[in-house]
Amino acid sequence: MEGRERLASVDGVDPAAVDVDDGDVLELLAPVVQDWWVEEFGEFVPENGGFFTPPQKEAVPLIHEGENALIAAPTGSGKTLASFTGIINELFDRARADELDNSVYCLYISPLKALANDVHRNLEVPLDGITDRLEERGEDVEIRHAIRHGDTSDADRQAMLETTPHILNTTPETLSILLNSPKFREKLRTVEYVVVDEIHSLADNKRGTHLSVSLERLEAMAEGSPTRIGCSATVEPLDEIGEFLVGRAETDGGDAETEDADDGDDPSGNDAYGRPRDFEVVDARFAREFDVELTCPADDLINTPRDVVQQRFYSQLHDLIQDHTNTIVFTNTRSGAERVLHNLREQFDAYDEENSGCHHGSLSKDRRREIEERLKEGSLDVVTTSTSLELGIDMPHVDLVVQVGSPKSVAALLQRIGRAGHQLGETVTGRVVALDRDELVECAVMLKKAEEGFVDRVFVPENAHDVAAQHVYGMAINGVRRESEIRSILQSAYPYRDYGDDRWEQLMHYLTADYPGLEEKNVYAKIWRDTNDPPEGEHHYEEFDVGADLIGKRGRMARVIYMTNVGTIPDSFTCDVYTRAGDEWVGQLDEEYLDTLEKGDVFVLGGDHFEYSYRRGSKVYVDRTSARPTVPSWFSERLPLSYDLGREMLAFQRQLMDQLAEGGPPAVRHWLREFPLDENSVRAVTRMFSEQVAYAGSGSVATDERLVIEEVLDHDEYERRYHVHSGYGRRFNDGFSRLLAYRIAQRANANVQVAVADHGFTLSMPLNRKVDVEAVVEDIDPGDAREDLRASLDGTDLLQRYFRINATRSLMILKRYKGYEKSASEQQVSSEMLLSFAEDLEEFAVIEETYREILEDRLNVAGIEAVLSAIRSGDVAVETVRVDSPTPRAFGLATLMASDVVLAEDESAVLREFHERVLAEIEDGEDRQASAGE
Repeated sequence: MEGRERLASVDGVDPAAVDVDDGDVLELLAPVVQDWWVEEFGEFVPENGGFFTPPQKEAVPLIHEGENALIAAPTGSGKTLASFTGIINELFDRARADELDNSVYCLYISPLKALANDVHRNLEVPLDGITDRLEERGEDVEIRHAIRHGDTSDADRQAMLETTPHILNTTPETLSILLNSPKFREKLRTVEYVVVDEIHSLADNKRGTHLSVSLERLEAMAEGSPTRIGCSATVEPLDEIGEFLVGRAETDGGDAETEDADDGDDPSGNDAYGRPRDFEVVDARFAREFDVELTCPADDLINTPRDVVQQRFYSQLHDLIQDHTNTIVFTNTRSGAERVLHNLREQFDAYDEENSGCHHGSLSKDRRREIEERLKEGSLDVVTTSTSLELGIDMPHVDLVVQVGSPKSVAALLQRIGRAGHQLGETVTGRVVALDRDELVECAVMLKKAEEGFVDRVFVPENAHDVAAQHVYGMAINGVRRESEIRSILQSAYPYRDYGDDRWEQLMHYLTADYPGLEEKNVYAKIWRDTNDPPEGEHHYEEFDVGADLIGKRGRMARVIYMTNVGTIPDSFTCDVYTRAGDEWVGQLDEEYLDTLEKGDVFVLGGDHFEYSYRRGSKVYVDRTSARPTVPSWFSERLPLSYDLGREMLAFQRQLMDQLAEGGPPAVRHWLREFPLDENSVRAVTRMFSEQVAYAGSGSVATDERLVIEEVLDHDEYERRYHVHSGYGRRFNDGFSRLLAYRIAQRANANVQVAVADHGFTLSMPLNRKVDVEAVVEDIDPGDAREDLRASLDGTDLLQRYFRINATRSLMILKRYKGYEKSASEQQVSSEMLLSFAEDLEEFAVIEETYREILEDRLNVAGIEAVLSAIRSGDVAVETVRVDSPTPRAFGLATLMASDVVLAEDESAVLREFHERVLAEIEDGEDRQASAGE
């Protein structure tokens, strides 16, 4: 079989899977492993009529046969043990036959050190249990396992060379280091199994890109082709993630052009490398029962006093916690997690430091570990967190998850609520609480789509020059090699299957420093690339033919530079904020927040308002102002709404409008009661859309067939505002708003301010400037979007920050050199000195990657092009509505431009004012209709 084959259907029950008998699976295991398994797990899954969970029934035979497999199954369904059971069985067979060398046979790769530690502890149970049974029979057999990551001591690392673990738990970063470790890399040649856990959390970012190439380097050096096993609770599309896991193999004869183009694997149509290696999918993602509901503290979130909403919320949360054993409360920000815990302890005597806690990335490692251990043992009634407890650390006593606000994707929702009901057969209980009207709609759609088996897609970054630079450099450091061999290894990784000649030459020009003046900027060649004449000190090896194109490393310190700078996780820092007048220090800002600021934007710091001017290195310069804020302080901390969920919300709004047109509010309420919503949520959603239509007409509601531009004149602020209802997620809106602002500024010769949210964005300009935004949108050729959006980034802090990150990843800027560690702020200063020079270089790889990452990964240019194409073809209409005050669906956007949304009381007051205007206009309209009828 080529490619993949689905082994279990979406509901987790495939006809073929039903025929898999527990006895058949047990027969694959050695008697001693069978005995341990039956004793350990025989009582845990009576619902299945046997000893194995659905993913275990399917995965154990596959791994026993050495098949590559992607296991998609809920948290608590035993997928990690499914991965290891066949491996452990094989290793014990080898050990009993005295066939195991002092080297590594299985790599377990985790995105988190804590998860690696947790799996390490869990592995001790089967390994010790089986070893004890063998000892009782007089057999002295040992399967060694160990952890190797950034926290591993030098002594432990040295000990692993002498007594090497057969199973090694590690992280993507450490694996890349081990592949370049002269001694330890030899221990990896025997690897036969690779388990990649929580693969969804790696595939959508450059850590996963880096890992994919590391796996191909391992493939090239291993004695055989290792079996690859990927595990994930929530992931889509399965086909693509499976290909990401297994990579590609060169076709017979080395022909890079294959019939894959006909299968749609290669967007360009003819130059995808090789074919996907064989793999199979175990899809048991929905094999557990879910009890999930959206709740809302009031059916009117605007006029109900905020303290009443909060009191009801905490009372409800308290009751839920008391009715369950262990509860995890997820919020969308770290500050939110702290606030919820503080308020619970303040309002109820039932909570103190002994039975409640908080867990997030800003806390110390020791504090996080303490909370994790107490959760595992079940001694905490409630833990509040942001995202740090999403991934698969085993917490068997958790029986309720409460999500406060929207987690912004179905995948994140399923991942979080999957922390509850950890044993198979237990119902997963989750409650989602919405505290504002926009999130009500978002969560209603999210829960309904989760019920239907929908999961947001993972988008894999492709053709990243910076990661390629690291790996090509790393391979050259390990020895002189043919260029074709290095390129073949790189292109075998799924993200580089389309890494064509032009991109390869860009990379080679950078790595060989083939640009005038580059070395004068202290950016030196990292490799040599020649046919017959390597640099002095290098030599040809006999196995290379005369005239072979070879690549080798440059510099005596190449290995040290590589080993101390490898990796993809960027450093970050806070910037000191100074006033331009008087150079007064007024506070600090996270550098990510600066991505959202343009010259002239106003933000709040320490209760005062400041207008952003510019940044130099780690210093930000501002002017005091009394103007209203334009960018909320929480913007950079919240997760972005997924593009796929945004599209589903737009489809939902179309369906709701159909219900409203056919039967009015009663029909909408009846329809919404088919969703997992409480009655307050049903009534609040119905009221919002009924008021929207009554105020501005049905054409004011954005759908999957209509993009709406809402024009509002603010005479008090002397501004003209365009609220663009484009509900495709914040990344899309960030990019689309920049594109429109760029076009409008050119057309109107006016300064355009932008405020971006998940469901749309606002463009603001002086009242005396008027632009037909609808015409601007319709005039954009989808083919011009990428070039215009790239031009709009010129001179922005976003460009400067991403250039620094990519220059560091590309080893153009070294974080560590000769014992000195350069801080993120120092890296930023270095990058600012290099940026203008690099931009003048033709097709410079680091610049090209910087724009690629911003446009594709950060601003969703592909989504923008798709929507513009739909507008151009007529599948999506663009409509403009003109109103005196923002419509209900624009309240969230309007508050971004009206007040500091950090101050909840200010936001509530503004919302009530907007709402009163809308209701008054609706009432006037009804009076006018009544008068006309008379």
